[in-house]
Amino acid sequence: MNVLVERELDGGRIGVPHVVRAANRRSVRSIHDEIRRVQADAASGPEGGLAALARRLPGFVRRQLWRLPQWFPSRWKDLAGTVAVSSVGMFASGNGWAVSPTNYTLQLNVGGIGTKPGLVDGELRSREFLSLTVTFDHDVVDGAPAARFVRPLGERLEAGTGLDAAFDE
Repeated sequence: MNVLVERELDGGRIGVPHVVRAANRRSVRSIHDEIRRVQADAASGPEGGLAALARRLPGFVRRQLWRLPQWFPSRWKDLAGTVAVSSVGMFASGNGWAVSPTNYTLQLNVGGIGTKPGLVDGELRSREFLSLTVTFDHDVVDGAPAARFVRPLGERLEAGTGLDAAFDE
């Protein structure tokens, strides 16, 4: 799972890509702890190497590099993981959606939280809803399996599946 971890760089903030390996077999707490370690580790930033070179390249060259996963999908998986997760809701208030181009089979964009009417125990009440955009590469995943994936995902998120273990650790 590829996540952007926000870090300080030259007096500003920048999103540093980080791949969380085997996220499907790990606890929420261990993933959280890894992301916090990367956020705090000054040596893991984009200050040098390929990232520094990429920042200096002209836009048309960067756009060509963005197409590399189409040519070398197994190498892309090794470098960048198989799923991307991004959170745009942390930078604004209210609900909202995000759709971004992706080189991933699956990308989750976490939007904002907004208050809307909804059923709670059979009663209509005001409640908070999280906006979540799930983007699939339709060259890899057909619409029916994608829909079958999204329904239980939503149910697990609403139920807070896995969070009890995170608080116990």
